[in-house]
Amino acid sequence: MLTRRRLIIAAPGLLSACATQASTDNLIKVTAKPGSTTGEVAFEGQRYPCMLGRSGIVSAKHEGDGGTPAGVFPLRRVYYRPDRLVRPGTALRAQALSPNDGWCDASGDPNYNKPVVLPYAASAEALWRQDGAYDVFAVIGYNDAPIVPGAGSAIFLHVIRQDGAVRLPTAGCVALEREHLLELLSHIRRQTQIRIG
Repeated sequence: MLTRRRLIIAAPGLLSACATQASTDNLIKVTAKPGSTTGEVAFEGQRYPCMLGRSGIVSAKHEGDGGTPAGVFPLRRVYYRPDRLVRPGTALRAQALSPNDGWCDASGDPNYNKPVVLPYAASAEALWRQDGAYDVFAVIGYNDAPIVPGAGSAIFLHVIRQDGAVRLPTAGCVALEREHLLELLSHIRRQTQIRIG
């Protein structure tokens, strides 16, 4: 016979197990073999092939190393090209890109690893691209709380680039086929995090 006292004692463990399960289910998992530029993204029972940085997944990321940073990170917001697709369905805040949007990658600049308006006085990557990589992308919350100069910038979950039939590695991001990325974005929640490695 289960007494009231035993029920109260048992409940916290049960709640803890449920919370652990919920946090695990709300996690995008990116895995790959050491040094590989190809990997897999798994979320809520779905699996998608992905491309990684030219140096694979790295534990000590720094600017320009071509590595995709290992760790668990939040997803900040989504950007999309309004001339190429409608606003994606997602729980994250979504913002339309404009041709003068950029992202600062100059480690000594006060706006390092932040969005900027182009032309910009320091080095900055253009977000309005012709290759389709940034038609839609989510900002991965890497090196932004706080920002460490030189630790890496512009880490995104974006669309795979191709040279003919060949999928290309990224400069340090995680890349998916466009339809897979849109599907993933439609299922994530504001609290969803991404675990790389």
